[in-house]
Amino acid sequence: MAYIADAGAGDVRSEGSEAIGRRVFRMRTRKGLTQRQLAEPAYTAAYISTLEAGRVRPSEAALRHLAVRLGISYEELATGRSPREATELRAGLTDARSALSTGAAEAAAERFAALRAEAERLELPAEQAAALLGLGDCALETGELARARDHFQAAEALLADEPLPQRVPAVRGRALAHLLAGELRYSCYLLERTIDELNASGLHDPDALLLLYTASIAPYMDMGAHARAAHAAELALALAPRVENPELIAGMHRGVARTLIAEGRIADADASLAKAQELYQQLRIRTDLAHCHWMRGYVHAQDGDLERAESELRTARDMLASKRAALFTVQVEVELADVLRRRGRPAEAEALLLPLLTPAEAYGGGGAADGAAGGGTAGGEPGGGAAGGGLSAERGAVHAGGAHRLLGLIAEERGDTEAAEEHYCAALSLLERTGAAGDLADLCRLLGDLLRREGRVEAAMDAYRTGLGHRAAPGTTTLGPAPTEPPL
Repeated sequence: MAYIADAGAGDVRSEGSEAIGRRVFRMRTRKGLTQRQLAEPAYTAAYISTLEAGRVRPSEAALRHLAVRLGISYEELATGRSPREATELRAGLTDARSALSTGAAEAAAERFAALRAEAERLELPAEQAAALLGLGDCALETGELARARDHFQAAEALLADEPLPQRVPAVRGRALAHLLAGELRYSCYLLERTIDELNASGLHDPDALLLLYTASIAPYMDMGAHARAAHAAELALALAPRVENPELIAGMHRGVARTLIAEGRIADADASLAKAQELYQQLRIRTDLAHCHWMRGYVHAQDGDLERAESELRTARDMLASKRAALFTVQVEVELADVLRRRGRPAEAEALLLPLLTPAEAYGGGGAADGAAGGGTAGGEPGGGAAGGGLSAERGAVHAGGAHRLLGLIAEERGDTEAAEEHYCAALSLLERTGAAGDLADLCRLLGDLLRREGRVEAAMDAYRTGLGHRAAPGTTTLGPAPTEPPL
């Protein structure tokens, strides 16, 4: 999503006297003017000579006089930057954003990097920030989460003196990077803090608030704070009539669908996703369109239509793979593996899951639930992922746990209880770092059942008690007071 602030014509900071002097000399000689011709009628040739030598800093009135005589704009003479260059830069940022929407993230990142360098040369901080936001989004798709956070943080720093609504896209990007890494609590903290700052300052910008409330739904859901997620969805729906950006509206429909699924309102969730899908098709945003297919696949799986679920998830995976969006592709494959297992094809599911785990994780680390049997990230906003196809504790902990949970189920179904226990414990180890309460409770139940069937009653009771602790009041032990509400 591009957020590019136009530089105001009055915000011109001229360079030092030497740089301006050299520029006046170069443009005067290019025009074939003498110093006297340039100076008249307001100044003298001696003044122009002193100015070109860099021994005097011209006033704004002098610069405006000289710009008229030279046939250029005041801004170009004062800064060395022509209005045409700034316009071309903004057009380039729009084109790069379109390239990211329809093509591979690596190619788009190269364009954003070049535009960032150009914006730095032209000293346009808003355009630098827009390029950094683009680089951050590219890094999210390729799974370079630490790099993504750095880009978003740099964009936020560049806009430090701007009103808070202009910094919101960078905050939302940082929160999403932390969410994808499995750092659910910190993701919530960033979003809630910014919502409170916006409302406390009276800056009730509907676009910024809609972006923040929509972004908060995913970490709330993953942490088991379903009531808070539903309330955020209600506020987003109330803000929607005041927002004209169709991309924000589409994202809102996607977020709201997650809460509808949790409430068992499958038909309403599918209708909400259909609205989002229509908008993304019009906007030609392939990544988000793939996310709609992904989420509709989860909706069909919840409704028991596994054939349609598999079709939608394969469509999502193919679309994301064609964009080389490694982070999101592996997440969809975890969801697809669950459907394959439920369709009685465990060997296919296992073959799909094992390559997703890094060597160190294949039998001992990861964490996420696909949600098919116990809440969590499934089918909605992504909750993990990694570059190069690997899931780990640092990259996609939530979906890595989903892979381990599924591998545990497959192992248990074929009678390999030792492998099943290893996978369940690996998933628990990772999920405990994320705070994904619903997924943790479900895994404790699975592990407890396994231990009880083996006659290890005390160990089973410990697992059940741990699960009850996570299920008792999901979200309330990790989240502070709910953010203040805007006046609607």
